Amino acid sequence: MTAIIGGGGKSTLLRALADALAPHARVLVATSTKMYVPDWCPVVRDASLAAVERAFAESPVVCAGLLCDLPGKLAAPGLAWEALAGAADYVLVEADGSRHLPLKAHAAHEPVVPACASRVVCVAGIDGVGEPVSQACHRPQLFAQLAGVPVEAPVTPEALAAVLGAEGLHDILYINKVESAEAWQLARRVAQLVATPVVAGSLRRGEFACLR
Repeated sequence: MTAIIGGGGKSTLLRALADALAPHARVLVATSTKMYVPDWCPVVRDASLAAVERAFAESPVVCAGLLCDLPGKLAAPGLAWEALAGAADYVLVEADGSRHLPLKAHAAHEPVVPACASRVVCVAGIDGVGEPVSQACHRPQLFAQLAGVPVEAPVTPEALAAVLGAEGLHDILYINKVESAEAWQLARRVAQLVATPVVAGSLRRGEFACLR
């Protein structure tokens, strides 16, 4: 079970991982908070393992979740995460929200990572670096506090690394939207400053490289 947290791009990464795993495994996708209903795989809204099993008979990738009060969105499935993990080879969980912003800091109740998750991937959009904290970050006041900078200051690689290190929430950092020489330079600088493995690239282009 892998939980995906952080800034914008989580749903895209979830789909990319599911597509990569699907030829060889059964993949369950879900959210521990709220996510848009995917239109690229069957969605099981019946909170039963039998319904999940029936869906897997038709597709290697299945989404499980319950309808919530937000139109077009799903809430967490009504089954225990341990039970869902036993029904699939891989479980991918969108465990965070960022209001489509490239970067974020986490409040005390975030992210919502299932206890049985074996790894946590944090997504950070390199397009947020260079922009003011107030514009690029979800929970900008908290981001600024953790980074030790004013909320109107631009996000630097050092500020981003400081927030990621202070939170200590992830096992792997994925830096998204790295599509230019300048962006690669910034991504490499972030990779030098953090303690975890770093993958950078462009989900839009299907390109990535391991930086550390």
